[in-house]
Amino acid sequence: MRATRPLAALTATGLLAGLGACAPSGDAAAGQAAFKPSYRGIETRLLSGDLVNFRVAMSGARGLPDVEAYAACAAAQYALIRGYGFARHVRTNVDEQGGVWKADAVYTISPALPRGISTLDAEVVVADCAAQGIPTV
Repeated sequence: MRATRPLAALTATGLLAGLGACAPSGDAAAGQAAFKPSYRGIETRLLSGDLVNFRVAMSGARGLPDVEAYAACAAAQYALIRGYGFARHVRTNVDEQGGVWKADAVYTISPALPRGISTLDAEVVVADCAAQGIPTV
């Protein structure tokens, strides 16, 4: 299975809503198997000054949003490490084989809120990732 998420599909608000939706609540949790992801690592490559490629892999994902969230968490933490406060999603390609999900994502990082609708406030996203138990860079 190979999927590409369009540019406008991932925003800070969408990511946070998606991460919150990942945890089953109430009676739904009783009827579902426990979510037990295995995060298999993050590879980061600087493509040019502010353009960064993140490759992540995980097993136990429930679907595309889980692996996309892992890549977004990596991008947000990387932006903070570099002294920037924001990231903008450019594209994410996702592939799943044998239960291992892989994402190849590209983000720009910047000190100020970039133009566009697929932006991440790095501090907010990293805090939410920590609350959700999603590792970062």
